[in-house]
Amino acid sequence: MSKKRGYHHGNLRQALVEAALSLIEAKGPTGFTLSEAAKQAGVTPAAVYRHFEGREDLIAEAARQGYEIFADVIRYAYEKGQPSALAAFEATGRAYLAFARKYPGHYIAMFESGISVNRTPELAAVARRASEVMEQAAHDLSQHIPPEKRPPASMFTAHIWAMSHGVVELFARNSPGRQSPFPPEDLLETGIGVYLRGLGLIEGDR
Repeated sequence: MSKKRGYHHGNLRQALVEAALSLIEAKGPTGFTLSEAAKQAGVTPAAVYRHFEGREDLIAEAARQGYEIFADVIRYAYEKGQPSALAAFEATGRAYLAFARKYPGHYIAMFESGISVNRTPELAAVARRASEVMEQAAHDLSQHIPPEKRPPASMFTAHIWAMSHGVVELFARNSPGRQSPFPPEDLLETGIGVYLRGLGLIEGDR
C-alpha cells in the first residue's frame, strides 16, 4: 500500500498552498473544500489543521505569497522604467497584467477571494509594500505640477490600479463572451495616457 505523498515531501504547508492555488484557479476561491486541498496535496484532511485553521486562512497565505511576488514584479518594472517617470509608471501597469496572466491563482486569492489584506499583519505589510511602489511611481510623475495643484499620488494610483484590474477582468483572462479588438496592454496604455493627460500629469506628447 502506497504511503501518503504529502507527508514525505518536506513542506506540507507549502504543498497545501500550492494545492489551493491550483483549485482556486480551476474552481474559484469558494469552489473547493479543505478536504479537496488535502487530497490534492496527498494528505488526510486532519493534517491541514496542523497548519491552517480553515479555508480562509489557507487562501490568505496564498494571497500573502502572491503579494510577495507581485511587489517584486512591480518593483522590478518600476526600476527598469527609470529614469523616465512616465515609462516607470506605465511599466507598473504592464507588470500588473503580466502578473495576472502568469499567476492566476495568486491573483484571484489576492483580489477576488474576499480576504481582507488586513487579515494578518504579514499580509497587510506585503500588500502595502506593493502599493508603495505604485505610489512612488505616481509621486515621481507628478513632480512638475505645483504642490497646490498636484493630485494626491494615492488617488491616481488607485484609479490606475482599478483600470488595470478592469482590463484584466474583462480582456486579459479570457472572460467568456468578451473579446477586445486590441491587446490588453494597448488598452491599458492608451487608457493610462488619456487619464494622465486629463489630470495634467503629462505635458504634451512624449
